[in-house]
Amino acid sequence: MESKESNHKRRVRYKGTHPRTFQEKYKEQQPEKYGDTIEKIIQKGSTPAGMHISICVNEILEFLQIKPGQKGLDATLGYGGHTQEMLKCLESKGHMYALDVDPIEIVKTRERLAQAGYGPEILTIKQLNFANIDQVAEEAGLFDFVLADLGVSSMQIDNPDRGFSFKTEGPLDLRLNPEKGISAAERIKNISHEELRGMLLENADEPYAEEISKRIVNEIKRGNEIDTTSKLREVIEKALSFVPEKDQKEAVKKSCQRTFQALRIDVNNEYEVLYSFLEKLPKILAVGGRAAILTFHSGEDRLVKKSFKDLKKAGIYSEISEEVIRPSAEECNRNPRARSTKMRWAVRA
Repeated sequence: MESKESNHKRRVRYKGTHPRTFQEKYKEQQPEKYGDTIEKIIQKGSTPAGMHISICVNEILEFLQIKPGQKGLDATLGYGGHTQEMLKCLESKGHMYALDVDPIEIVKTRERLAQAGYGPEILTIKQLNFANIDQVAEEAGLFDFVLADLGVSSMQIDNPDRGFSFKTEGPLDLRLNPEKGISAAERIKNISHEELRGMLLENADEPYAEEISKRIVNEIKRGNEIDTTSKLREVIEKALSFVPEKDQKEAVKKSCQRTFQALRIDVNNEYEVLYSFLEKLPKILAVGGRAAILTFHSGEDRLVKKSFKDLKKAGIYSEISEEVIRPSAEECNRNPRARSTKMRWAVRA
């Protein structure tokens, strides 16, 4: 008979004084156990690994004006921070619905919210793309308030296995649901220079779209597969070797961010999904129902702004935000990932 000691697996000890990789940051991934560590990291302006800090919470709640007994929808559940704040406003009366396409994070978030006291009697969570909000409305009826946060969650970005970040080594995947569709590595395997250049321009306004797309396509034609995050970063570095040395580091960093963004938007059909969501949104809102949307780049914001403007002109929305709402300077200092956020809202006529 084996002893308990022989069954116990010791945690791998990290080198140096601080954990460096995502897997080593075990304290950050257990906020309920290591609250002090979490707070120190947040105070330094960083996001703990495996966690997501909700953005514009005060601005969202101030606009939505949630009342006990209402019915709401969080179209993009993520870590569940926004959902939890909206649930608090319901004071155990009414119901929240929440959607997410990510099969990995949805399990963790459902468990986290259940432990916080939000079970199926007050909260219904569905693994569903938010393009399909009409399916939820068929079951739930019309909603008094709806939120959509279009950003990728920090726990997806920080997990190297998901391939969302050029900063850590991992497979070049970038799918929000890794069980569906094709990865970014597969997507670029047979892509033409023209198509890739167009993707970089349309999805990320990449100033070096010509040079980067040419280099990627040439590398693949030579038989050099670009199937990891670091390989793509290296190709971008080579493509920008003509940039003056003093500007090169910053140029490569920004082009990496934009290229990864462009690929992510493409493999997840994010614009098509957003079009569908915006078209269906007024049909699922009750009269006087309120909708708030957080965007994180100009392409998304343009689509939301145009949809809200057109539908107000058509008399479908009674009011829309005339100006974009941004997080406060204080919030951006505490959470640098909030800096690119724009919020727009609309009220159903």
